Amino acid sequence: MIDIAYAMGGGLGGGGGLKGLGAFVPLILMFVIFYFLLIRPQQRRAKEHRGLLANLRKGDPVVTSGGLHGRITGLTDTIVTLEIADKVRVKVSRNQISAVSNMSNKEILKGK
Repeated sequence: MIDIAYAMGGGLGGGGGLKGLGAFVPLILMFVIFYFLLIRPQQRRAKEHRGLLANLRKGDPVVTSGGLHGRITGLTDTIVTLEIADKVRVKVSRNQISAVSNMSNKEILKGK
């Protein structure tokens, strides 16, 4: 019984080292493709967003990720107060600011 199992094993040192290394080449290639198509662009967008949040100032017209357009009236480290209409102010998380808008303050307050 042991002789049959030994015979089916293929011998000692059968040159399987090259096959094993060759099996990792497609995995490495897939990782490189994922890095350049998915990971690197996402890191670049995250860096741009951090820069945008760091440069927010009072009076800037902004758009939140939920679609609210408003003008910044107050800033803290984590909270932004937006004026979305005359005397209507809401507080949103600073991370939810998605873009600085090109709308004027009058357009924002009128709702156009």
